[in-house]
Amino acid sequence: MRIGVVACECFKQELEMVLEGDEEVSFKQYMEFGLHSYPQDLKRELIRTVNSLKGKVDAVFLAYGICNSLAGIVNEVDVPTVTIAADDCIGIMLTPEEYAKERKICAGTMFHIPFMSMMGVDYFEKDLASKMPNYKELGVDIDWFMGIMFDGYSRCLYIDTGIDDREHCEECSQNFARQLNLRYESRKGTRKMLEDCLRQTKELASQPS
Repeated sequence: MRIGVVACECFKQELEMVLEGDEEVSFKQYMEFGLHSYPQDLKRELIRTVNSLKGKVDAVFLAYGICNSLAGIVNEVDVPTVTIAADDCIGIMLTPEEYAKERKICAGTMFHIPFMSMMGVDYFEKDLASKMPNYKELGVDIDWFMGIMFDGYSRCLYIDTGIDDREHCEECSQNFARQLNLRYESRKGTRKMLEDCLRQTKELASQPS
């Protein structure tokens, strides 16, 4: 059995734990985080990547949620493919049910899986610079920009997914919360959706063509 894995880099550490020692996984590719900001580009790139594996793998685990554009993508590719029934990476690491519960507890929540916690404020400053290279000349202050972007937020919730570098990730998340004057909380996440979808991909690969 030959399994291909195409995934967002945002949960590379978690997925590597799920895939550790799995000799049936013959191909892995982690896609750059942030493509979800351009939904049609993301969809186009994922279809191209999955289709490039035709004849090379028996099935593909497309480790993405719906991410604004990927509903039904399994019907648009040339390789048997399984994806995850969740809105995004937060839903994947919490489960959709727990994600909904947390949003009811506090609608103004910045959710931090480990990857996002390590991006910190720097990610948003780089994003601003890419979209508005002369923002400093225009008098745009990054603190003001972040205040506008996170207006209405009151909580930063760190999701512990069981990776080894938890202490560092939590510290990064706490720093982010302090910088934006958000209440900091943490809770357990899960890798179950990744594990379940990998198993489903293997079941799909074992079916007759």
